[in-house]
Amino acid sequence: MVETSARLLRLLSLLQAHREWSGADLAERLGVSPRTVRRDVERLRGLGYPVDASPGTGGGYRLGAGAELPPLLLDDDEAVAVVVGLRAAAGQGVAGIGETSVRALAKLEQVLPNRLRRRVGALNAFTVPMPRGPRADAVDPAVLTELAHLCRDAERLRFEYRGHDGTPTRRTVEPHRLVCSEHRWYLVAWDLDRADWRTFRADRITPRPPHGPRFVPREPPAEDLAAYVSRGVSTHVYASHAVIRLLVPVEEAAGRISPSEGTLEAEGPDSCVLRTGAASLDVMVLHVMMLGFEFEVLEPAALIDAVRTVRDRLARSLARAGASRPRTRDGAGRTPGTPNGSGAAS
Repeated sequence: MVETSARLLRLLSLLQAHREWSGADLAERLGVSPRTVRRDVERLRGLGYPVDASPGTGGGYRLGAGAELPPLLLDDDEAVAVVVGLRAAAGQGVAGIGETSVRALAKLEQVLPNRLRRRVGALNAFTVPMPRGPRADAVDPAVLTELAHLCRDAERLRFEYRGHDGTPTRRTVEPHRLVCSEHRWYLVAWDLDRADWRTFRADRITPRPPHGPRFVPREPPAEDLAAYVSRGVSTHVYASHAVIRLLVPVEEAAGRISPSEGTLEAEGPDSCVLRTGAASLDVMVLHVMMLGFEFEVLEPAALIDAVRTVRDRLARSLARAGASRPRTRDGAGRTPGTPNGSGAAS
């Protein structure tokens, strides 16, 4: 019985770790016959785990959706990761998730083994969350979950999208991935009407079911989707684009420049390249100056002219300030016109 129970736990762990398994693969992993796998699947079903089976050579086993959530198996690192994720969830731009996260965290801590309780206790004791006010761009958790399911199941999504100016449009897309950047969620999807990849802010999406049909996933627009979205939200949406060499290591630059402000690429031990965008070249100059780094404009050439214009404007401002300020003492600390600085005639 002990051996059977251990095997059931191992089978459950395999089903939770992978979307679908063939009977032969499960039998090989467990070191049993396919017939034993079938019996163990029936035992799991009897315990309330909804295990779906599809017949045929291409069939297999997968955990399905049931009426209730069955227990999940987590290893040590997964359990700690869930704790960290729950504590950070309130700050990830998901509306109404904070209180739910606290309740889930309390349940998890209650059943943690002693070897993990100390790690989680330290995390709770030595981290202080900063309260946040209500976010106008927070996304409904139900919408986020719906988008994730459609990405997973490769099912077309129909939705109403609110643009920058608030104008709604109807869209039909093939959803690919959700990307979170700077506490904001984005959906990367193939827009069927525009025949191109698009990035949509999740908080502006209102699903309009029914969805479907299923589709064959396309090759994604980039291997690194986080960088792809970062380029889109920090550069492509703006009228003016620039490539700038920052004379600091990329790690130092990354400490001040978020993914929503630009993309960074290491160029050497003491420099990196920033690609960014702004509403105008004048705004671009101010943005780069405020970073506090020495820099070199690589492109466009017009940005160099904009830097010169700002430089000349600042120089004239300093000259006017110097001319309008009364001068009572010279650079050596003496009153002009007197040899000893006393102001009295000798």
